[in-house]
Amino acid sequence: MTIKEIQEEIIDEFNLFDDWMERYEYLIEIGRSLPIIDEQYKLDENIIKGCQSKVWLYSEMNHTKIDFTADSDAILTKGLVALLLRVFSNQTPEDILKADTLFIDEIGLKEHLSPTRANGLVSMLKQIKLYAIAQQANTSN
Repeated sequence: MTIKEIQEEIIDEFNLFDDWMERYEYLIEIGRSLPIIDEQYKLDENIIKGCQSKVWLYSEMNHTKIDFTADSDAILTKGLVALLLRVFSNQTPEDILKADTLFIDEIGLKEHLSPTRANGLVSMLKQIKLYAIAQQANTSN
């Protein structure tokens, strides 16, 4: 699936809910489904700076695509990072770098998060893009 198709699927899913309490519950459910990160990746160097809670994000190349794994010590944040991984994991660095993140605005995520969580979301996106830049540079050498 393309990044755009995955984002459209997420928008459709969130549109099924009538209010934000239901959307928060869904986000928490998504977080619970996040595969457990291997303990070896729970290192300080993999912690995303700018997040209120601890978020570990690790990436590795799998042929031409980047696989991400992540975890958080906060259940809502875990849901946010799980959404981002659903969109960007198993995609090429080029596709990640040129992708927009319209789904965040479309589902109203930024406006319904606290300012610190919204900043954390931006930090997570930024780190995903930085990993893509690094992997792209590694594969072009």
